[in-house]
Amino acid sequence: MNKRTIRRIARMLYSLGSLFAACGWLILNTTACMVGPDFHSPRSEAPPVWHGVTEAPAAQSSVPTTGPAELTQWWKQFGDPVLTQLVEDALRANLNVKLAIAGLRQARAAQGIAAAALWPSLSAFAAYQRESNQHESSPASPGQALNLYQAGFDAAWELDFFGGQRRNVESAKANAQAAVEGLRDAQVSIAAEVALDYIQLRSYQQQIVVARNNLKAMQDTAEIVRQKATPGFDCELDIANADANVATMEAQIPVLETSAGQSIYALSVLLAKPPADLLEQLQPTGKIPDVPAKIPAGLPSDLLRRRADIRQAEAQLHSATAQIGVATAALFPQFSLTGALGVQSAQLSALTTNAGRVYSGGPSVTWQIFQGGAIISNIHMQEALRDQAFITYQQTVLAAFQDVENALVAFNKEQQHHKSLKDSVEANAKAVDLSTKLYTAGLIEFLNVLSAQNALYNAQNALTQSNGNMAADIIALYKALGGGWETIPADL
Repeated sequence: MNKRTIRRIARMLYSLGSLFAACGWLILNTTACMVGPDFHSPRSEAPPVWHGVTEAPAAQSSVPTTGPAELTQWWKQFGDPVLTQLVEDALRANLNVKLAIAGLRQARAAQGIAAAALWPSLSAFAAYQRESNQHESSPASPGQALNLYQAGFDAAWELDFFGGQRRNVESAKANAQAAVEGLRDAQVSIAAEVALDYIQLRSYQQQIVVARNNLKAMQDTAEIVRQKATPGFDCELDIANADANVATMEAQIPVLETSAGQSIYALSVLLAKPPADLLEQLQPTGKIPDVPAKIPAGLPSDLLRRRADIRQAEAQLHSATAQIGVATAALFPQFSLTGALGVQSAQLSALTTNAGRVYSGGPSVTWQIFQGGAIISNIHMQEALRDQAFITYQQTVLAAFQDVENALVAFNKEQQHHKSLKDSVEANAKAVDLSTKLYTAGLIEFLNVLSAQNALYNAQNALTQSNGNMAADIIALYKALGGGWETIPADL
C-alpha cells in the first residue's frame, strides 16, 4: 500500500470520526432527555430509641447504650486472640465471601458492557468472492470466473436521544453497588457465624468440665456410701442409687464431646479447611469469652445507613427503577449513524495499490410502531418489579429493626436469668455440702444427697450455658447492627 492510499484512508477515517464526535457532542450537550422516573432514596420511619435499651434493668454487668456504635472488628471486644484470628481468617478464606467477590466482579463487568453501548462501534472486515456469470453484460468473459477482494472498516453508533442506554448504565451501576453491599452482608454473616460457633464450642467444653467435676464428686460420694455400708437391704439400695448417679453423669460427657467436635468441624469448614483441620488447635479446653462491659447499640436511624442488606435492597430498588426508563425508551424512535470505508479489487496484489475505494455513511431511524402491546406490557412489568423491590426494601428495614430488638431483649433477659442461676448454684452447693455431712452423720437418707447433687449439676450446667448465651446474644446484636463488613479486599 503506497503512501497516497494510506493518506486517503486516514482522511476518510478522520472524516467519519469527526462526524461521530460531532453527533456525540450534540447528544451530550443539547439532549438531556432521559425518559422514565428518576430514583430517589426511600424514606423510612425509624423509632427514636431502642426499646431494649430504655427497658434495660439498672443492675447489669453489661449495659447496652445509645452511644455511637463502635462495630469495626467487634470480635476484638471479647479479648480472645483465638476468636480474633478465626474471624479474620474466615473473612479472607470463606467460600461464601469469595463467591460474593466473584459476584461483584461480574456486576462490574456487566456495568462495563452496558457503558460500552454509549460509544460507537468500529470493526474491520475482509472478504473474497468468486463468481461465474454467463450473461453478456457480465464483466467476465463467458465461462470465466471473476474474483473480487474487499477490505475495510464498518462503524455504527446508536444515538441515545431518549436516554434508554443511559438508564441501562444507571441500572447496571446500581447492580454493581448492590453486589458491593452483598459482599459486605456476607462478611457480616460469616464473622457472626464464626463467633457463634466458637462460643458454642467453648460452652460445650465448659459443660464437659462441669460434668467431670460433678462426676468426681459423685464418685467420692459413692465411695462414702460403700464405706458406711452395713449388711442390709437399705445399704444395698443406697449403693445402687449412688452407682446409678455416677453412670448417669458419665453418660453426659460423650454427648457433649460429640457436640464440641462438631463445632470444631463447623469452624474448619467456615475457614474453607477440611473438617478436622482445627482439631489440634481447638480441642484444648478454653473458657467462654467475657461479655464486653458496654455494648453501644447506637440509634435506630443509624441502622438504615449501617446495615449492608438495607443498602443492598436500596440499590436493587434503584436498578429496578432505572429499568422502567429502559423499557419506556422503546416507545420512541431509535436514531443511528452508520458508515463504511473500504477498498475492492479483482486482484489481491492490487488491493493495496490500485484498488477501487468504497465508502458509505449516513443516519438511520427505526421506530417500533406496532408490537401488539409488548412495549407497554414491558413497562408495566418493570413498574411491578420496581414495586416489588420497594416492598422488599421495606421488609428488610422492618426485619433489621426486629433483629436489633430481639437481640437486646434476649441479652437483657439472659442477664437476669444468669443472676438467678448464680444464686441457685450457690444455694445448691451449700445444700450438697450440708446433706453430705448430715448423711455421713447418719441423720438423713441418702436420697437427699442424690437430690442435692443432681440439683447442683443442673444449676451449674445451666449457668455455663447462660454464660455462652449472653456472649451469643451480644454477637447477634453486633450482627443485627451490621458490624463486621469494613474489611474489603484492597483489589476490589
